[in-house]
Amino acid sequence: MPEPVDPPSAARRPDPAAVSPDADGTPNDESRELDRLRREVRDLRGKLRAHPLISHAQGLLQERYRLPDAETAFELMKRCSQQHNLKLRNLASAVVSVPRPDDERGLWFPGRSGRTPPPLRFLPGHRPDKVNRSTVLKQVLHQALAFTEAPMGDLQTLEPAVGLQMQHHRGLSEEFLDFFAVVEEGTSCAVAARRRVRVVADVATDPAISEPAREMILAVGSRTAHSLPMLSSAGRAVGVFSLHLPKPGQDLTRVQATALDGVAAQAGRWLEWHHRTVLMDALEDLHRRGRDLRADAARRRTE
Repeated sequence: MPEPVDPPSAARRPDPAAVSPDADGTPNDESRELDRLRREVRDLRGKLRAHPLISHAQGLLQERYRLPDAETAFELMKRCSQQHNLKLRNLASAVVSVPRPDDERGLWFPGRSGRTPPPLRFLPGHRPDKVNRSTVLKQVLHQALAFTEAPMGDLQTLEPAVGLQMQHHRGLSEEFLDFFAVVEEGTSCAVAARRRVRVVADVATDPAISEPAREMILAVGSRTAHSLPMLSSAGRAVGVFSLHLPKPGQDLTRVQATALDGVAAQAGRWLEWHHRTVLMDALEDLHRRGRDLRADAARRRTE
């Protein structure tokens, strides 16, 4: 599949939530400061949403490895997330959702064999076993927007303990991102994940879209939404990316649809590989470190 080139107009398309720049198009000090503050607020909201999940994982680890306090459990997760280049909330989600290890065995996942990563043709120059998850997801959305010249888009992954969680976006308001930080039902992306097929929705009339979601999507100027599921090799949805177009009934060309289906398929298989290798490696590392901490504490008690 030829690599689409990002059109100049897409690169310069402003965020509807941004403050107007100076007359020559250069962001002024006020706009830069407000953009910085918006990013900080968004990050804080994200941390607040992740806090209950991380706290739950801390409690499980504290009990499992007889750790002295929640801070020790947090540092254990933090060290493993950094070592394996994972977001802390993704590691915490796995700790909460994956069946706990058998303490009679030294490994959390015994008998696991190595897996070859699937190719990522939309990421030339990157080894699929070395690139991190965020880079892959960001490039999926970039390619989808560039190839279709859609002004807005978002990408969500299906996290076991959370649901569809926002990962990357472009051209959308802060209110939109806050509203759709986590999605369960009432959107085209939820339908695409459930049905595991590409879904085209007329935002103003589609009965599958809830009224609160419809109001928020229309407010950013989206009239047609194309949502494409990213599927594992077994056909399980692992995420969705959506394109938002400004006119009702805007369809994709056959070439565009075929190209995006290819990107979605590659991304879905890679995300499955990442879960079964990188994430499980991190959990195995966490289990080893946790067992060591528990053994050290037991030795100190007997000395």
